[in-house]
Amino acid sequence: MKPRSIAIIGASDNPEKIGGRPIKYMLRHQYRGVIYPINPGRREVQGIRAWPSLDALPSTPDLAVVCVPGLAALEAVAACARMGVKLCIVISSGFGETGPAGLATQQEMVSVAKDAGMRLVGPNSQGLASFDSNALATFATLLGEVPPRDGPVAIVSQSGAMSMVPYALLRNQGIGVRYSFATGNEADLTVSDFALAAARDPEVKLILLYLEDLLDPATLAQAAQCAMERGIPMLALKAGVSDRGKAAALTHTGAVATEDKVLDAWFRQNGILRVADMRSLVQGARLLLRAPRINGRRLVILSNSGAACVMGADAAERHGLEVPPFPPAVQAAIAGSLPSFASAQNPVDLTAALLTNNHLFGDVLPKLDASCCDALFISLPMSGLGYDARQFAQDSARFQEATGIPVVLACPLEQTRRIFDEAGLVAFEHDEDAMAALGQLARIRTLQHEAGRLWRGIARPHHPRKGPLPATRFLSEADSLELLESAGVPTAPWRLCKNEDDIRQAMRTLDLPVAVKACSAEIPHKSEYGLVRLGIGDIEEACAIGAEMRATTQTLGKSCEGIIVASMVRGRRELVIGARWDEKFGSVLLIGDGGKYIEAMPDAVTLVQPFDLAHTLDRLRELRIAPLYKETRGDPPLPVEALAKLAVQVGAWVQAQGGRVMSVDINPLMALAHGGLAAADALVEININADNVPAGET
Repeated sequence: MKPRSIAIIGASDNPEKIGGRPIKYMLRHQYRGVIYPINPGRREVQGIRAWPSLDALPSTPDLAVVCVPGLAALEAVAACARMGVKLCIVISSGFGETGPAGLATQQEMVSVAKDAGMRLVGPNSQGLASFDSNALATFATLLGEVPPRDGPVAIVSQSGAMSMVPYALLRNQGIGVRYSFATGNEADLTVSDFALAAARDPEVKLILLYLEDLLDPATLAQAAQCAMERGIPMLALKAGVSDRGKAAALTHTGAVATEDKVLDAWFRQNGILRVADMRSLVQGARLLLRAPRINGRRLVILSNSGAACVMGADAAERHGLEVPPFPPAVQAAIAGSLPSFASAQNPVDLTAALLTNNHLFGDVLPKLDASCCDALFISLPMSGLGYDARQFAQDSARFQEATGIPVVLACPLEQTRRIFDEAGLVAFEHDEDAMAALGQLARIRTLQHEAGRLWRGIARPHHPRKGPLPATRFLSEADSLELLESAGVPTAPWRLCKNEDDIRQAMRTLDLPVAVKACSAEIPHKSEYGLVRLGIGDIEEACAIGAEMRATTQTLGKSCEGIIVASMVRGRRELVIGARWDEKFGSVLLIGDGGKYIEAMPDAVTLVQPFDLAHTLDRLRELRIAPLYKETRGDPPLPVEALAKLAVQVGAWVQAQGGRVMSVDINPLMALAHGGLAAADALVEININADNVPAGET
């Protein structure tokens, strides 16, 4: 990140070509190291000495940038490896992104570098830009249009364009950028590696990520932990949904826990704020840099417009903030400082009295403190001539300095915003932008607090990078139920019947009515073939249904291990616990409302390792069914704590199997009248290539 010397292989005398731009940028912005242009056809490149080959250099460069195409790029990487170059950026494209042949060449390139202990960026990378040293090893066009300035922000992106768009947007706000890294195909070094390096830089105060795939979650988790310990925010824009994740979601429960939801949970549990678009990635940057910490979500709104107060309260709710009423003593104190026609409630409407009394801010703000306020939002839709903006800014800055409570202004008048900015406060043109930034600040605080708690309390599992998809098969329902029972999952009473006599015996011993189901490992979803019948109370009818189901499985050409007869558990609600093994994240858990409509109307949360009971309960409170956790219209509460405990147990069991169990689908999981739970159906998928079979817990 601070190379003392840089070689440009394929250097061009034309400053607008890919091989010429890094040299142009570094010369223009006074890179403090040595530039070695490599071009066998020229003695000079852009006014500095050129060299015919790497071998001709007087010393080994710290960094080499490869700008030559095709196999020449592979040869250049090999030459760098032989010479002992530490880091090689391959800007050249036409490798893993083009198909199998290009991928094979890319893998050969990685192998050559690895054998020599050299690290690779790319291929197909726009390059790296370190603005503290102006080591601008990149061909990014925007660097020719938007002058760089060192600052507290690090941008790490898989995409070249998306490493520069936030750079331009931040520079337009007057914010300096320390690093802009584009990792390309990530054949070796990834976004995670550079995020960790940025998090360890004491000058970096904000990290912005753009990802299209998360290849190395363990390293990014380490970077997030480092950022948490330093109290700096990390935001991520993740684009696209992995086809691999879709392929892994083989059960209908797994299909609800999509790859995108898994990533949502992973970001959340690691204290990284995921945003939806590029504007959201940068819009809160000034506030996050000036006030990186906030103690809660309670917001006080102050304005000279009643309409702004109303809209501010609406916007606060949209962005997850609270506008609580003042304690009586605080409200009385504020009322004593305001004219009788102004509102002393939260939001505080100062009315047009602000025109005639420029000390209203100074009178009201000292009445606020951390007992009722985590942040202050000031909306001044009317300002300018007649308003003493400088006095307002001074009083607001004095309040922020005395209390540590962040103050944010929204005002359409640029002159007023400038006065507040000069006073050390963050000002936005639009109320919505200001509220969105405050919402980000509050959410990051909540995420990092919870992630830190999980970090301290639970050991983080390590998982290798993804390999080939495993060969899997589903167990029959009987084998699935037996395996889950051994792992501590309560089930409804059931019997596997091999013949008609077994069915008769089951009907005599189980509570009636019963469910009658065909049991076949080759038919994981039986209801689609009419192989599930409910509410059976007659022995002869049960025997006839069993014979019919055997005939149906034979017609389908599927095996039949027998007929399951199970007591129909009377539950108050059908719930679901699903889990699947992910080679990057470990056991992924899905919990929520169950039954046959789970795909059509999903109401479930997704968790990844590590999580505990407290985190699981907190996530379950987000569901639409959460009001049913309390007594509702005379019905007893749903057993949310029992559900959370069982979910944590299932997740831990799948984690302990280490990939032998690929998925678990417990649906429906019946919430019983007495507060317990019972699995009425279950499906387990195993990895048939695992070293040994799954084991239950005693």
